[in-house]
Amino acid sequence: MRTFVMKLALLTTAICLSYAAHAQDDGVMLVQQAAHCLAAKGFLPHADYKELTFGYLLDEKSYPDKKLLYVVNYPNSSRPNGFVFTIFLTKPDSRQDFDIQNNARFTRAKDGRVSFVAPPLGGTWTRDHLVFAIKQIGKQPRLTIPAKDVLTIGSSVGCEAYTDPQPKPNANYGSSPSS
Repeated sequence: MRTFVMKLALLTTAICLSYAAHAQDDGVMLVQQAAHCLAAKGFLPHADYKELTFGYLLDEKSYPDKKLLYVVNYPNSSRPNGFVFTIFLTKPDSRQDFDIQNNARFTRAKDGRVSFVAPPLGGTWTRDHLVFAIKQIGKQPRLTIPAKDVLTIGSSVGCEAYTDPQPKPNANYGSSPSS
């Protein structure tokens, strides 16, 4: 019986480690795809660097039925300052869509306080969530991605941003058709 319990414990540990490694691989892939979208939409200075340093936090609780990815880009891997992005994730069909909805430049003091160089879009709730995400991301290992990998991505990724041109309203909207 004792041997069975030990084997079961080892098997359970192996399964848990396998899931953790898979989740980490999924996170790295999400960040790489998000970085591609950030570069494609002009938010990252990809041409100036050989590699880019990121941190991320996946949030599935703040918005009901939505996945939110906070991504931090550290221009200098040894400094706590950087850019934070809020990206909504959707997966229609077999494609992963990244909808960039916010960005802000931040600095972190030695005591951990976060301040924004320019305020992010939104109000206090948004700012508080960004600060929380920045602090959580700061506790995690950083990912370094070669700039060339940020520039190439598969066709299974869609990119949108709040900076995209919006369709012009129809001039006839609201008017009644003539007979």
